[in-house]
Amino acid sequence: MTLAQTISAPLHRPLPRRWIAAAGFALLAMAAVALWGSGYANRLYFDEANARGNNTLRLAVAVLRGHMERYESLPRVIADFDDIKAVVADPGNEDLVADVNAYLKQINTQFESSDIYVMGEDGTTIVASNYDSEAPFVGENFQYRPYFYDAIDGGEGRFFALGTTSFKRGYYFGAPVLVGGEFKGVVAVKVDVDSIEETWRGGDYLIVVTDPEGIIFMSSRADLLYNSMLPLTPDRLARTAETRRYANAELAELPFRETGDQRHRLISIEREETASEYLVVSEAMPEANWTVSVMLDTASARAQALTTTIIALLAIALGTLAGAIYAQRRARLRERMHLQREAKEMLERRVAERTAELASVNIKLEEEVAERRVTEQMLRKTQSDLIQAGKLAALGQMSAALSHEFNQPLSAARNYADNALVLIERGRIEDARANVGRISGLIDRMNSISRHLRNFARKPNQKLANVPLDLVIGDTVELIDWRVKSAGIELSLDIADGPLTVVGGPVRLQQVLVNILTNAIDAAETGTDRRIDLTARRENDRAFVTIRDHGPGIASGLGERIFDPFFSTKGVGKGLGLGLSISYNIIKDFGGELRVENHSGGGALFTIELVCVQTEATTEAAQ
Repeated sequence: MTLAQTISAPLHRPLPRRWIAAAGFALLAMAAVALWGSGYANRLYFDEANARGNNTLRLAVAVLRGHMERYESLPRVIADFDDIKAVVADPGNEDLVADVNAYLKQINTQFESSDIYVMGEDGTTIVASNYDSEAPFVGENFQYRPYFYDAIDGGEGRFFALGTTSFKRGYYFGAPVLVGGEFKGVVAVKVDVDSIEETWRGGDYLIVVTDPEGIIFMSSRADLLYNSMLPLTPDRLARTAETRRYANAELAELPFRETGDQRHRLISIEREETASEYLVVSEAMPEANWTVSVMLDTASARAQALTTTIIALLAIALGTLAGAIYAQRRARLRERMHLQREAKEMLERRVAERTAELASVNIKLEEEVAERRVTEQMLRKTQSDLIQAGKLAALGQMSAALSHEFNQPLSAARNYADNALVLIERGRIEDARANVGRISGLIDRMNSISRHLRNFARKPNQKLANVPLDLVIGDTVELIDWRVKSAGIELSLDIADGPLTVVGGPVRLQQVLVNILTNAIDAAETGTDRRIDLTARRENDRAFVTIRDHGPGIASGLGERIFDPFFSTKGVGKGLGLGLSISYNIIKDFGGELRVENHSGGGALFTIELVCVQTEATTEAAQ
């Protein structure tokens, strides 16, 4: 076979087994999505519909309650009027009856109720707000209504019914009329509910209100009125007929069947040409003995679930197809590369027979060796330069550390010197002498710092001693007092009572406290809350010193780097980034821990944990 024939050979191979396995897995995934995914999608969208239904239900119940509460106290108020008591006591007084009729009509218009009327002891209507209408209540007897005999018993009459005279639905409130402590009649207020139903229409849901017998008497769809969602047994029909709740309206059972599960109540109404399925959420209104239900058509939820399932199936199918295409192309590429390698080997065997080409290859190899030697020399020179740069960096770190640690005592000494001059001018020689003594102490401290900063890069060899923590804190506060006052800082100290002695060195521990308090002052100056809280407590064999500022805190991601040398969040020229690094190493030398975190109430919180000793004696620490 020639070279050209080898490269152009047809690629005919059977499908690998892993492709067949992948296709089978994809089919299983699609079957699982079709079987279980659709059910999950239905539950998901039914949960969303259920949440929307509950929101609508709460709003509908709130509107009903608000509408009822507006009128529930009106009958009691009217029953207490003198004219009402007079008319039930003397129903034959035509002038009084005419005046009360007009008065009730005025109240009915003002409160926008349906009707207001007053019945005597036998249930016959004496006066009514609709006295001048085509079907007045005057002369009608309503003693069979619950709102009448409930009011007779001294309670509050409530009842929803279809009017036997007006044939209009309404909710009735009744209250007894008492004259001299004796029952003489009942005031009834009828409230129209048609306005509430109007607000329910036009939505993508149905709202129905059922009575204790399960009969729908309010609905956003008029064709559902007077249909029962419970079987119309003789007992239910008898109780309804006894109170003539629905007058001459024809009652019927709503043809539906339950199709839901434990999580969702679903009903299918089959009286329509095409049965419709609804998701039902209900809430009881015990004060009115009603049940309010919101029914949402499930067609939208099922369509969304079906669409989601189809999209998932298409995604699996497309993913499988894309994977198959990618695998097929990779296989063809590998086969092509195999054939090309075979062709290349054939070419190399022919080239090997040509001595002239071998000589050319040897020359190129020698040139490559020469280039590698030059590169090796450059690498060695670079390595030497890096070693020298590392030495210079270490020297710079030590110099910067000395500069940083001397800066604070020098600033304090300058401040004490300026104060001493002022005190001498004012003749306060003793106070000036005290300032000079403080300057001498600062100079001693600078000598101590210069000695122990030489060992900054290694663990110091000085022996540790027992240090009274309260004295070190007091010396530290005195050292930075000028800075606290100049910055307008409120420094709060809370040190535990009794001796608090820790293992360490007083000068180096004071150095740590100065560094952390200085940083806290810098942070507090950036905000409006210029408070710093310092507390010292003992817990078992450990002492804890916490310093909290109320500044902006530590930015996210910087907590792990804050103790690194030369790391600083301050501007150029405002810090070398060595104070916290030195403090961290000092506390480690003492066998303690230095931590920092953001306080939950704002600002940064530094915690110094030190070894606490039992004895109260203190010794001079190694300098």
